[in-house]
Amino acid sequence: MKFRLLIIDDEKNIREGLAAALQMDGYETVTAADGNEGLQRFAKGDIDLVISDLRMPGINGDELQQKINEEYPGLPVIILTGHGTVENAVKSMRNGAYNFLTKPVNLDHLSMLVRRALDNRELTLKHKNLVDELAKQNHFKTMTGSSSAMQQVFDTINRAASSKASILITGESGVGKELVANALHELSPRKDKPIVKVHCAAIPASLIESELFGHEKGAFTGAVSRRRGRFELANEGTLFLDEIGEIGQDIQIKLLRVLQEKKFERVGGEETIETDVRIITATNKDLKAEIDKGLFREDLYFRLNVVHIQVPPLRDRKEDIPILISTFLREFSRENGKQIDGFDEKARSAMYRYDWPGNVRELRNCVESAVVMTKENIITEADLPPTVKAHSEEGWIRIPLGTNMDQSEQIIIRDTLSFLKGNKSKTAEVLGIGRKTLHRKLAENEE
Repeated sequence: MKFRLLIIDDEKNIREGLAAALQMDGYETVTAADGNEGLQRFAKGDIDLVISDLRMPGINGDELQQKINEEYPGLPVIILTGHGTVENAVKSMRNGAYNFLTKPVNLDHLSMLVRRALDNRELTLKHKNLVDELAKQNHFKTMTGSSSAMQQVFDTINRAASSKASILITGESGVGKELVANALHELSPRKDKPIVKVHCAAIPASLIESELFGHEKGAFTGAVSRRRGRFELANEGTLFLDEIGEIGQDIQIKLLRVLQEKKFERVGGEETIETDVRIITATNKDLKAEIDKGLFREDLYFRLNVVHIQVPPLRDRKEDIPILISTFLREFSRENGKQIDGFDEKARSAMYRYDWPGNVRELRNCVESAVVMTKENIITEADLPPTVKAHSEEGWIRIPLGTNMDQSEQIIIRDTLSFLKGNKSKTAEVLGIGRKTLHRKLAENEE
């Protein structure tokens, strides 16, 4: 990595001399004749370190350093000063400057300071990147999955989280839409502000407007005092509207206005309130079908659906079941004070065979129930709920003793393909091989 240094000094010979010396050390340099010009150049970005004279026309070095610290905390600034202003230079260091040098500048000492400052800067950035990466991993812990479908979800979350765009999360009940909303908030610049959640289906239609926008005292029977709504409570943070497909068209119109104008009035109030919230919505409904039925506004749909995240049902990512049940098993074993080592083969087969209409939520409940019910340190099919247990007779591959490896492979491919109802793409995904490889092996079996 080649670092770029900004040198600011109103004496041409000094700034050009420093630039030439530092270029010989392998750095790129840009120069400015005073503080105003230096600040303008710095604002363009790509600067790794600043060397600035303390006394200059316009913005002096101390003011410049403070502005840089406000915009880019931790970016090193080295102050140059005459002997008569050493006390001021020390004050600059207390305010965040990396170091100071007196004029005339000792070039060897300057070179050493620059190298040390940039080394520290690089270590700090690496540490921050590592912390950020670990934080991302932590936010995804509750959304376990190594399948390609879930990796696409994680990738979209990572790319969309830092934006201000509205996000629509769709998927069946129990797939983890709220967990996606949590991750989007925690990975966004708004993470230190609140995430306010509203389950639209759980609020009576007559109260949803007041819940979202608040109300004034006396606005309706029972409004005994002013109440702030969720938009006010979520200001500068995130507002998550779950089951957005359940709100009526009168509220849809008002919600559209807030998205367009970023302002609203409380119920019964005249004061216009400005709001700055990031909107995330979720639904298990097909909103396009709701639009065709005249139940959902198309213009609101497009406002909400700037970024779309479709969370796949568990039956379409069954390869994630083993890691999910292991995660839940550890959680509920600790919670119930039990030492459970895992599931036997029949129990695992039943859980893999079952289609999980309740998705991850149902799987989680199943594991919790099995942990509570088992008397042993291994969960068997007898410990599973009846709906899951009913699938334990199917989904087995039987390979007789004495079968060689080539024949075993043929049996595994044939029975897996049959188990997945002839779906070759899913068979290749479950077996961990490419589709072309699967076609080749099937062709070999037919020869």
